[in-house]
Amino acid sequence: MHVEDLLRLESLDLTLLWGSPPLLAREISGVTATDLEDPGRFLQRGEIVLSGLVWWSAADEEAKTDRFVAALRDAGAAALLAGEETHGTVPEVLVDACRRHGIALLSVPVHTSFRAITDTVYLRQWGDLSRRPADHYALPENVRGELSRLLADGADPDTLLTRAVAHLGAPPCYVLSATGRTVARTPAAPRLPARQAARRLKAAAPFAAAPASTTLRVDPDASPYGQWYLHLPGPVDAPPRMLHEIAEVFAQYRQGLLRRRAAARVPATKLLELAAAPRPGSAPLPAALRACGLPDHGPYTVIAVSMGAEEGAAEAGAEALDELLRHLPGRRFATARLATGGAAAVIATDSGAPGAGAPGAGAPAAGALGAVVATLKGLWPTLDACDDATLPYGGISTPAAGPQELNGALEQARYALTAAVRAGSADGTAQLTAVEDLTTLDALLAGIPADVRTAFGVHALGPLADDTNPSHRMLLETLDTFLAHNGSWARTAEALHLHVNTVHYRIGRVELLTGRDLARLDHKLDLKAALLCR
Repeated sequence: MHVEDLLRLESLDLTLLWGSPPLLAREISGVTATDLEDPGRFLQRGEIVLSGLVWWSAADEEAKTDRFVAALRDAGAAALLAGEETHGTVPEVLVDACRRHGIALLSVPVHTSFRAITDTVYLRQWGDLSRRPADHYALPENVRGELSRLLADGADPDTLLTRAVAHLGAPPCYVLSATGRTVARTPAAPRLPARQAARRLKAAAPFAAAPASTTLRVDPDASPYGQWYLHLPGPVDAPPRMLHEIAEVFAQYRQGLLRRRAAARVPATKLLELAAAPRPGSAPLPAALRACGLPDHGPYTVIAVSMGAEEGAAEAGAEALDELLRHLPGRRFATARLATGGAAAVIATDSGAPGAGAPGAGAPAAGALGAVVATLKGLWPTLDACDDATLPYGGISTPAAGPQELNGALEQARYALTAAVRAGSADGTAQLTAVEDLTTLDALLAGIPADVRTAFGVHALGPLADDTNPSHRMLLETLDTFLAHNGSWARTAEALHLHVNTVHYRIGRVELLTGRDLARLDHKLDLKAALLCR
């Protein structure tokens, strides 16, 4: 592909600001996006350079611009593509510098993303493979050309994979997601359950080929939750280089999917913002649901996830949640990051569910939710296995009958998520908790924010909350044992190896210090909850 080819693509809408015919005829070897003042050491000869011009300001001296363009010239860059978004236009001082140093300059309008340019270049390079010497590539020339055409025509992944391995004798072959979801398979490959596939991926060394099977990463730069794998379960007599080229085909296919999903995140973010608002109004929510491809009637389920508080955790959560929900065939959902941290998704609970009842019907909604929860809980360990350094936590709401109940469903999901984080943090395990799992007082209290739990415990226990006092620790132990034995004086005394009179004395002290009467059930519950909140 040459620089002038970019100008011919109406979809990119690029404008030539300066460049002689010989410069426009330069061949493009790759793409680098940068906003460094001196990008030279990161560039390869023949690359086009994408820059948003964040490094430049109107107050800068001309020498700064000159140094930037000179670095491109010295590195052998094919052209500079400058974005208009930061400054509204490409500054004239940059045009003059490119003219002096012999670098073609193209402007990139606001509505054209750098990602679109990058994908266009690399997709076009695949189309150019058949015109290059065959000994540079392991795939046969006709196969490269066919795969390029299939990619450009938007072929489905099964067709791409089948044609890619046809010249190998059509062996059983899969493209699997990080959680074991089958993205594509050849006709000779039997259906592979997700958990079994995930175990295979966990056991396989990435990029390794063994006599029994071969597993290759499709995109080495993908996140642990967005990674795909080319998996051949049986022995294949093919050069590793050939298999890597097939994997690259799916890297290109995956990039196209990511562009579409990124576009879908925009209306999904709006939907979750409206769901988080206590009173979004009657019209905005149905419209936001339709914009996400969801029905404007219920029932819906909301799931919230957290991957921790580290930088990038919210995006990782959204990607992980999106991957997990793709295991629910036929169900529509919208996933986005939350402004408060983490990510969430709205699932149309009955969409695609066989035998689903009328909108808002209680029994079918509950049954559909049960199927969703069971599937997600079964797959949660595969999500956990994607990244050993991160524990995923999730919370699932009860069904929301209609759009106006989404706010409550989102609050439920967050509450269940808090309970999952508390339970998982205690034993170091990944947790997915549904609101329906909160069937005990301890589980119910686990969803309350930690600072609220602490405040309740301190105020309910009064002076006893200070467990640095040995006497208070003794009274707390007696109280805990007394409540655990249903207020039985004799069994409490037996458990603590005390005389019953001693138990009476200690419980009397507890009542005095807390202002509670342990003959009353409500006061017993108050103190039990306070102990659980410590």
